[in-house]
Amino acid sequence: MHDNQPPAPYGAQPPYGPQYQPGPYPQAMYGTPPPKPAWFVPAPPGTRYDHLARNPLNAWWRQVVGTLFVAACFFGVAVLVVVAGTVVAVIAGIPVPMAGVQLFGDPVFTLAVTLLSIAGVLPLVYAAVALFQRRPPGTLSSVVGRLRWGWLARCTGVAVAALVLGQGALYVAYAVTGQNTSDLFGWKGWAAFVPGFVVILLLVPFQAAAEEYIFRGWLLQAFGAYVTSPWPGIVLGSAGFTALHAYTDWGILDVFSFGVVMGWLAVKTGGIEAPVAMHVVNNVFAFSLSSAAGDLEDAMRQGSVPWQSLTGTVVQLSVFALGVLWLTKKRAIATVSS
Repeated sequence: MHDNQPPAPYGAQPPYGPQYQPGPYPQAMYGTPPPKPAWFVPAPPGTRYDHLARNPLNAWWRQVVGTLFVAACFFGVAVLVVVAGTVVAVIAGIPVPMAGVQLFGDPVFTLAVTLLSIAGVLPLVYAAVALFQRRPPGTLSSVVGRLRWGWLARCTGVAVAALVLGQGALYVAYAVTGQNTSDLFGWKGWAAFVPGFVVILLLVPFQAAAEEYIFRGWLLQAFGAYVTSPWPGIVLGSAGFTALHAYTDWGILDVFSFGVVMGWLAVKTGGIEAPVAMHVVNNVFAFSLSSAAGDLEDAMRQGSVPWQSLTGTVVQLSVFALGVLWLTKKRAIATVSS
């Protein structure tokens, strides 16, 4: 400072000149701080659906802990929903016998609670993907990272056609073997049918999707994180899916074969859409038949099924698989990540 210049007041800018102005010393000396790593890390391009958990962060404990989390959520949500349903039933004056699958005195209310107890776990499966596998949650749906709604609609159309042909084959099998075909359909009137049908339409899509996202989504991809072949995940996922149901004898083979075909189609089509479409159509039809006949209790009881039912299952699954695979090729549906 010059001797003849008065001191600058506090806060004033000293006349240091431009060469003395403060500069970006931290950036100049140390460089720009590196960006924080992204939480979601996708698998490399060209990855098959069952291998989508094979991102750079893949580790054995992620699949184990994530599977335990999904299992705990599955049973935990079921308990919470049943407890909440019991409270509602007591308030509404609905009997609560808790006898086997007949949880409540009203079969429609029992169906609603049962479906919600499974559907409620769906968002938690997405949470497991995000928290433990640290990949985009949408990759649980397909190789393009989201649920392909247009493709789901087309698969639903094929599922309806396959169901019609499968039921026709079942009717023929009943007629040829002398089984009473009237057992295939009953009608108790609109008053018995409509309440259950409304619950079915509202909740079955979420219940069926939840089961598919667990057994043909999470489990298939968790095994795929270790194993190159999709078949261990398909077979073990189908075994778990079968154990979830209470069918016996021929019904076990029926449900297991359904799971195997759906797991195989998830891999071949690059997503969960085809299995969800088939499962939703199948369950809506099955529950609707029981509602029309006024025996929703039997639908939830499951148990034994006649061997003739396998005829309808073979036709239904074959038509659906062939139709979906043909459409996959015709529509150029993505089967690997991009």
